[in-house]
Amino acid sequence: MESHPTHSKYLPLKGAVQRYPRTASAIFQTYNDLLLVQQWSDLELVDLPTCERCGFQGRRPENNTLTSVVPCSLAESLSMSWLQSAFGGFEPHEELFLAISAEDSSIVYYKLSMGITKPPL
Repeated sequence: MESHPTHSKYLPLKGAVQRYPRTASAIFQTYNDLLLVQQWSDLELVDLPTCERCGFQGRRPENNTLTSVVPCSLAESLSMSWLQSAFGGFEPHEELFLAISAEDSSIVYYKLSMGITKPPL
């Protein structure tokens, strides 16, 4: 991270990747995607100690609503209790996005909702 050309943009991540080295790659890839590719504004880290990682909150360019994202790896096994603790780590939200990153740096975002919700038409 420190050798990256845009090192100063990644200073907020330094503490998170040191606290959660096992998920550092997923944290870094998700942050990179949200900040540089998708160009989210007001992007901030949210510490999720029960999930053993940090998450992110920010605003997408086309939507002014505060959105929450939890990074994870494709190789991880997640449980329902883990997902519930991820929801609990953010200010009350009815949905969050799970950013699943693979070893080839691709990321897929899954929208998760609390309870049963009707899909959009």
